[in-house]
Amino acid sequence: MTNKIWVFIEQFKGAIQPASLEALGAARTLGDGVTALLLGQGVGALAQAVIAHGADEVLVADDATLADFRAEPYAALVAKLAQEHKPDVLLAAATTAGRDLSATVAVELNTGVIADVIGLKLVDGKVQAVKPVYAGKLLSDVTFAKDGLQLVTLRPRAFPKPEPDPARTGVVTSVAPVLAEDAISVKVVDYAIEQGQVSLTDAKIIVSGGRGVGGPEGFAPIRELAQTLGGAVGASRAAVDAGWIPYAHQVGQTGKTVSPDLYIAVGISGSIQHQAGMRSSKTIVAINKDPEAPIFKLARYGIVGDLFKYVPALTAEFKKRLGK
Repeated sequence: MTNKIWVFIEQFKGAIQPASLEALGAARTLGDGVTALLLGQGVGALAQAVIAHGADEVLVADDATLADFRAEPYAALVAKLAQEHKPDVLLAAATTAGRDLSATVAVELNTGVIADVIGLKLVDGKVQAVKPVYAGKLLSDVTFAKDGLQLVTLRPRAFPKPEPDPARTGVVTSVAPVLAEDAISVKVVDYAIEQGQVSLTDAKIIVSGGRGVGGPEGFAPIRELAQTLGGAVGASRAAVDAGWIPYAHQVGQTGKTVSPDLYIAVGISGSIQHQAGMRSSKTIVAINKDPEAPIFKLARYGIVGDLFKYVPALTAEFKKRLGK
């Protein structure tokens, strides 16, 4: 095994997370020879899909101890493989699992992590990464100060997902876990999943509500617009703190960082903390009755007025144009 660019492939219940495929695409820009790490239970069948999206080799660890993501067994195995094969770079999506894994592996290997990267290149074997700082107001060029494994997490939707090539071929190698179940302190008991909801992280369109929606019932038109557009529902911290919508919908510095093609901010003033989570959206539309709201400085399009008038009007027009 000679590949020096590795990618952690995140999967949940046998479905590869789109952000991991984006990481594969980013890895291909760093050079030839990409090794993917595919951990889980019953995941061997996913190896060909990983190869089709850009991997030249897939290291598959298929074991009951890896059925659910837990930092202990995942990081122990990844750290062991990295020590044995000495890759230059390990990329992971900047998801909850990707951040957890990269931080734990960094501690195990006494190295650093460049997190939430939106630009990436390799110069003389050294990663040169671009990441937002100061709540997204500035972009910083970052490199590693010392030699060793370079761990990088990539912001979801900041890199294009490669088109699959079913004709691509690669090598699939089985690897064994390093921790037995009785050595793992964390147990996964169950999952609580919101059915029928579009993932904020993966969404191309997000409609978010803030303090201006006035209460839990104020999210009804937000949800209807999001559903019409096939998008996800987001929220500001103020709306979440008020108990109007669950934390899973929060966008911002203390919530999720998103990069949709379209972000519609409804009744959101646009604090710097909220901007930190959605500033990289390709097109931002703001609807707010306060013409001085900071969100208008960030938005490409703005509507000053009553959201309860304009959001239903937008929904009706989209339904007509989309034939819904």
